[in-house]
Amino acid sequence: MSTKPTATEDPSMEPEDEAKGAKYMSIMEHLQELRYRLVVSALTIVATTGASIYFAGRMLQFLKKPAEDRSDAFFTIFTEPMEGLVAHFRIALMAGITFAMPVLIYQTLMFVSPGLTSKEKRWVYSIVFAATLAFAGGVAFAFFIALPPALDFLLNYPEDVAEPHIKIGSYVDFVTRLLLWTGIVFETPLVIMGLARLGVVSSRQLLRFWRYAIVGAFVVAAIVTPSIDPVTQSFVAGPIIVLYGLGVLLARLVEPRRKQATKSA
Repeated sequence: MSTKPTATEDPSMEPEDEAKGAKYMSIMEHLQELRYRLVVSALTIVATTGASIYFAGRMLQFLKKPAEDRSDAFFTIFTEPMEGLVAHFRIALMAGITFAMPVLIYQTLMFVSPGLTSKEKRWVYSIVFAATLAFAGGVAFAFFIALPPALDFLLNYPEDVAEPHIKIGSYVDFVTRLLLWTGIVFETPLVIMGLARLGVVSSRQLLRFWRYAIVGAFVVAAIVTPSIDPVTQSFVAGPIIVLYGLGVLLARLVEPRRKQATKSA
């Protein structure tokens, strides 16, 4: 008695994506994979944060230097018993997330890797490197370019009215939020390139909405920056617009490859 061949027994019935390296997973398998990636990411952040606690004091002095250079009267205070300890932990957490970023990006890519083809999987390490470099570039830009003029404006604007005696918790919150979110915003070109590679957006569509992109850049800058002063927001919005333009160029580069892959599929 002959049996009907199954999809795994008959090569002609195998999905084309599977032949290219893609892997089909059930919902439960996806959830288990997500749980594993989240656990690895969380443990990595815990480890890097724990290691950063030892250097939190030195990092705090480093973060305070731009403000001290802009105002001779600047110094930090704390008004609650736990405020100094919380500020040190926040700095350690920020440093921990920064140092763990390559692992976090890698775990994210590994979570979506079952849906990638063999050719696309070869680019994983390159994407991890590029994304890590973009995040580090964003943090460096925020600290060395955007933060100094923002502090110069904020600390010296009310001249001869009051001296800048800032709560340590408020200052650390201001700086770490600016650094972290600017680093994330610098991932914009890679996100746009990925969406273009998937066919979600095109370079022509992105160019058509450039006016909305400029408005959106200032909206994002208002959300990212922990202050409402126009100086800080402008220093963040400007690079976002440039990053959007870079994303359009990257989208145009990957579009021919996507069209070629679609034709050969």
